Amino acid sequence: MNGSAAPTPAPDPHLPLAHALLALAVVAVWGTNFVVIKVALNALPPLTFATLRYIFALLPAVFFVPRPEVPWRSLATYGVAIGFGQFGLLFIAMDGLISPGLASLVVQMQIFFTIGLSVWLSGERMRRFQLGGLALATAGLVVILFHTDAATTPLGLALVLAAALSWGIGNHVAKVSGASNMLAFVVWASLFSIPPLLIATLVADGPAKIATSVAAASWPTWAAVLWQSVGNTLFGYSAWGWLLSRHPASTVSPLSMLVPVFGMSASALLLGEPLQDWKLLAGALVMSGLALNLLWPRLSRSRGH
Repeated sequence: MNGSAAPTPAPDPHLPLAHALLALAVVAVWGTNFVVIKVALNALPPLTFATLRYIFALLPAVFFVPRPEVPWRSLATYGVAIGFGQFGLLFIAMDGLISPGLASLVVQMQIFFTIGLSVWLSGERMRRFQLGGLALATAGLVVILFHTDAATTPLGLALVLAAALSWGIGNHVAKVSGASNMLAFVVWASLFSIPPLLIATLVADGPAKIATSVAAASWPTWAAVLWQSVGNTLFGYSAWGWLLSRHPASTVSPLSMLVPVFGMSASALLLGEPLQDWKLLAGALVMSGLALNLLWPRLSRSRGH
């Protein structure tokens, strides 16, 4: 033996059935999560709900999960961007400004914001297929903008796009931080999500309204909070990170396109959200843009072989 470390095995490009079912479970949780959000918002102010989400994501997990070996500034930036920026703004938007199904679709624009930030901050080059995907997805947003009404407002659309941008910022921070354990990263970053959310809800709602809403919350509301923190955050991120550590991103990432499929279907079935022709058209355009962005490199490599 020469004492050298054994080479790291290449990620397996094929998903075994158990891994595929796990990935399906994650995207189902992430997709149906938009209905769960709506249930909680019927009882809790949006920023109070977001604060509770991150309190339960932090506690008690922080006592059992070691702090990741990344700079504190990375944890702080991610915590504020994802906690306050993504979910704080998303919850405000979903509190009567946009329907859950459309929110699940529009927030997937985070993929293009993530690419744009990488181009701007890391010097990556945007390729033609990415521009084509962005054009298709933008056309879908234009369709939504031309059909705004009392259920889907321009402000709601703008807030969800801002949430998607915050998600893109969080993705970029996590990528450049070198975090290898995404569960630990999310848990410890939650420490920095709570203070701005708590301050914002105290300013927006006041202590009396917060106390009254929390005291009056029923068990379905608390179940929705736990679904957010334990199911969506801890299970979702840890399982997705586990899959990405064992398979190429090109194999796992395209499955995230099922999130708005679950989101729009669950909203229609459980909340009675209508799926008009224009929503289906907007969904088809945005999903086509996402598909082009995620699948084109894989198809190009296949043709090259």
